[in-house]
Parts: sequence; C-alpha cells; structure tokens
Amino acid sequence: MDHEAESGLVSQCRREEPLLWTVKELAYRLRIKPSTLYAWAAQGKIPCRKVYGLVRFNPSEIERWLDSFITRPLSPAKTNARRRGTSDVDQLIASAIHAIYTARCEKPDEDRAKQGG
Repeated sequence: MDHEAESGLVSQCRREEPLLWTVKELAYRLRIKPSTLYAWAAQGKIPCRKVYGLVRFNPSEIERWLDSFITRPLSPAKTNARRRGTSDVDQLIASAIHAIYTARCEKPDEDRAKQGG
C-alpha cells in the first residue's frame, strides 16, 4: 500500500464514529456533568464497560438505554379511570379527617395539650 492510500485510510477512520465513547464525549452528548456519568456507571444505572480501568460506553447500548426512557401518552380511558380513582381517595381522606376531628369534637392537638404532651 502506498503512502497516499495509507494516509487516506487513516483520515477516513478518524472521521468515523468512535467504537466506544469516553465519559467526556457522552457527557457532552447528554449535556450532563462527567461526574454524573461516573456516578451512574458506579451505580449500574447506565450501560458501560471498563477497559483497563477506563469507563467507556457503546453507542448502540446507550441508544437502547435512552429509548427505554421514552414515555407514551396515556389513552383517554386510562386518564378517566385515574380521575375516578382520585375521587375515591379524596372521599377516603375526607372521611378519615372527619373521624379524627369529630370523634370528641376536638382536634388531636388540643387533646395532647390537655394530656400535658
């Protein structure tokens, strides 16, 4: 292989996406601090590899990891069910408050004050 062909091959390799991303490269892409990435890697929150003690990230694994955070909007049926459930919770809270505050027509704080504590 002559020198021109060899230098063309080297420059072509440099233009391609790296095989693995560094902490600095991925932090820049995600717009987060490198220290956050180190913490996530240590906690197992993000897919990574350690190569001779250096943390590296596989771009395709990071894409799959990011895709796992995509949220889809709730369907109207689920939204309505959630609203109906809220009224049940509100009713439960209201009845609990009523039971506590009207049991002896006094507030719990007043009871404790009368008991000395």
